[in-house]
Amino acid sequence: MDSSEIRESYLKFFQDKGHALIPPAPLVPADDPTTLFTSAGMQQLVPYLKGEPHPLGKRLVDCQQSIRLQDLDAVADNRHLSLFEMLGNWSLGDYFKEKQLPWIWEFYTQVLKLDKARLYVTVYKGSSAAPRDDESVEIWRSIGLPKEKIIFYEDNWWSRAGGPEKMPAGEIGGPDSEVFFEFTQVKHNPKFGKICHPNCDCGRFLEIGNSVFLQYEKQTDGSVKPLPNKNVDFGGGLERITAAVNNEPDVFKTDIFQPMIAHLEKVTGKEYAGSNRPPMRIIADHLRAATAMIKEGVEPSNKQQGYVLRRLIRRSAVKMRQLKGVLDTNDFPKEFHDEVTRFKTNLDRGLKEFDKLAPDQMNELNAFNLLQTYGFPFEITAELFKQKGFDLDRRKFDKIFADHQKLSRTASVGMFKGGLADQSEITTKYHTATHLLQAALRQVLGQHVHQEGSNITSERLRFDFSHPQALSEAELKQVEELINQKIKDDLAVVKTIEDKDAALQSGAMAFFRENYPDKVSVYTIGDFSKELCGGPHVGSTAAIGGVKLIKQEAIGAGKRRVYAVLNYGPKKSTGKIHHQRSAG
Repeated sequence: MDSSEIRESYLKFFQDKGHALIPPAPLVPADDPTTLFTSAGMQQLVPYLKGEPHPLGKRLVDCQQSIRLQDLDAVADNRHLSLFEMLGNWSLGDYFKEKQLPWIWEFYTQVLKLDKARLYVTVYKGSSAAPRDDESVEIWRSIGLPKEKIIFYEDNWWSRAGGPEKMPAGEIGGPDSEVFFEFTQVKHNPKFGKICHPNCDCGRFLEIGNSVFLQYEKQTDGSVKPLPNKNVDFGGGLERITAAVNNEPDVFKTDIFQPMIAHLEKVTGKEYAGSNRPPMRIIADHLRAATAMIKEGVEPSNKQQGYVLRRLIRRSAVKMRQLKGVLDTNDFPKEFHDEVTRFKTNLDRGLKEFDKLAPDQMNELNAFNLLQTYGFPFEITAELFKQKGFDLDRRKFDKIFADHQKLSRTASVGMFKGGLADQSEITTKYHTATHLLQAALRQVLGQHVHQEGSNITSERLRFDFSHPQALSEAELKQVEELINQKIKDDLAVVKTIEDKDAALQSGAMAFFRENYPDKVSVYTIGDFSKELCGGPHVGSTAAIGGVKLIKQEAIGAGKRRVYAVLNYGPKKSTGKIHHQRSAG
């Protein structure tokens, strides 16, 4: 079976068991300042895992493209990827372990025909903070797994805070049970330990799925208490499952990556073998991830998602240069081609400069010089240094960077961790302000205005929209005054669950890049704004305080971008804001 057949089989399997198919979330989360990219299928379901009813019911299934930045440095091996497809199913207070574990076993062994003798499972070992997951053990034994294939680990626990002992009071979490496939043709590598086991990194075992059982709430006395409504959250990487089905330990040899690997062999004149494998894997993975980001509207830059995209493209270019191959970037999106073209001259010069460095010059200052002069991101430079046996200290590098630029990077560091932190009060205010901004722009400029993208931090909001020209001072003043009048009017912000088509026909706005289910959340602000949105929002507009527009700029033909901050001061706005000078 190829990856497409496996994906379709999984979705059909759970739909036949009463699960509603939900659309995937955007790869770039809308209006969520806590994470740069969607890193798991459960990300869009956090409110429902906490108890809010889902419009489509208690049984859900999907396939979600995800990016995990923490896996970037591991991509050169045969199983880690920066972008992957996560097959997921959920029970929101419906079935629990008694159905989930037998169903997953049925899917793997009867639908995908995986050899039962090569499957192992792991369960939570237990600790002083939470009991051992004997319930899962009993179910696995009843299915037919011998006890020697049920392995106990203390790490088999999920919560946003980590293990049960790290959970704060009120946090929910629970044990998880993973399924591993054994590639019997792979010999254990002793450098990973004397004994091979499912969690060993030697490549003999590959995790192909994890069922998380959210069944406990942490108490103030340090204990965990069973929840009245228990949830199931399953995730399995499509690429890894495809590798297992085809008994291929290397995910880059599956149908997902083989066309790109074959193309790289052609343009480099080198075989996918030996020392050529790591750079070819990096190029294939990064091209796939970069293309997906660009399709979501991300453009190379030095900030946030744009920085990650730039890093992927430039790292690919470095690896291609090392393989002495030339990739025709005209076959890729324009943004990719333009970034490679811009970087090419600096790449050649930077690598020549790097080759000139003597052993005593392999330090953080020269790493910074490669960034400052040639645009080499730290991660790429660190990799080059490591190939020559030198390890760079990121803290020293960051201090040099901070001293030189006189900038603080603390506001963005946490965003690269891909966490699922709760929305803060101030970002919630910015979220509602964004709805007011779009409605005001449409009223002042015309109904052609539609959202093209947005980003919210705890310090400001950014809103991209369709409009052919720069806004005049008078238009800016009118938009700002209209927003603040609606805030002063203290309009109620009301959430309803509606049929998607009916909501759109009633005039509700929708972000065109978002995929919506048939039942949607709609937020209405008086008679001024109505949008399809997942929230969260303030209860009424007065809670926002005030809004001030601070900058506008062009971001492409027919597209504008405005920035705004919350403004609590008593002064009235002059309407004058900074205009970024650029064509458009």
